[in-house]
Amino acid sequence: MNVLVMSLPTGGGHHSTGMAIVERIKNSGHNAEMVDVYEYISPALRDSVSKGYIMSTKYAPDIYGFEYNRSEIKGAKRKVQVSRTFNFLVAMAFLSYINDFKPDVIVCTHVMAAQMINSLRKRDKLDPKIKVIGIITDFTIHPFWETVNIDYFITASELLNNQIEKRGIDISKVRPFGIPIEEKFANKISKSEARKTLGIADKKTILIMSGSMGYGSIFKHIKQLDSLEEDFQMIIVCGRNKKMLRRAKAFETRKKKYVYGFTKDVHIMMDAAECIITKPGGLTVSESLAKGLPLILFNPIPGQEDRNLEFLLNNGVAQSVTDTYPVDDAIYQLLNNKPRLENLDECIKQIGKPNATKDLCDFIIGL
Repeated sequence: MNVLVMSLPTGGGHHSTGMAIVERIKNSGHNAEMVDVYEYISPALRDSVSKGYIMSTKYAPDIYGFEYNRSEIKGAKRKVQVSRTFNFLVAMAFLSYINDFKPDVIVCTHVMAAQMINSLRKRDKLDPKIKVIGIITDFTIHPFWETVNIDYFITASELLNNQIEKRGIDISKVRPFGIPIEEKFANKISKSEARKTLGIADKKTILIMSGSMGYGSIFKHIKQLDSLEEDFQMIIVCGRNKKMLRRAKAFETRKKKYVYGFTKDVHIMMDAAECIITKPGGLTVSESLAKGLPLILFNPIPGQEDRNLEFLLNNGVAQSVTDTYPVDDAIYQLLNNKPRLENLDECIKQIGKPNATKDLCDFIIGL
């Protein structure tokens, strides 16, 4: 079996999800490749799209959120004609790769990749035997997914089925396996063992992550946490933001802190921690839930992360930090409220999907 995963350079989650699928498929004895479609067409195109996404979400999040919300309210048809034309041109440039690879299954980790494949199907440019699967990488249904005619939609939870039906998507095509994550997040070790592996003290630990690109100001949260009399230490992960990393290392705190840049040991850090303070990105949230880790969420990017936050709060697996409910209050109440912790644990078991990648890849191979 040949499985082609199509990704786009709009945030690290799509790439990580794709790589998790490819790794599992290969380990099952089949052939799989992941391609950043824009990079294949032109590295310059890839860079411009990636930088544009970062600029819009980091420096103009309100505008990004406004456009996202307008697409939800007015429906996908508002902009779909422009995106259809662009995606068809990109898809035609990518068609030779598809024909050479001869996939049995194409997996799209972004709606625009699904639109590309949809445009090829409409014009009979794609072998009709090829199955097409779309991965919705947030705890919501993004605008435009209802515009694509593909074989299967993978969602984060069966609790999104009502949203799916309101979008006009055939529910028989939906498989709520969860957002695919690296399989190391499906396994768990004890807190003491994780702390020993990391070389840190064996005591209560709070994990603070700003996302792979280092979004969001974490320093007011660190300062507030440091003011608590509770006895705990902090792990601070700054992602690829080198400026944030330097500042975090120099930031003076009473409590012991361990500061990291981009790291591949996040799964161990999650095992070491009592909870995680982070942004509500779909992939990080899925990894945390798979680890059974309570979420304290801050600074969502307007748009899909706002929707993630609403889903997670309303389903009892997270708390939200605001100006009037600061992180020190959230942590204090969490650590001193045993019934709340027990309730969080039960809700996380219901929402978390630690076997998402295995379940999806078993399904793909079964096709």
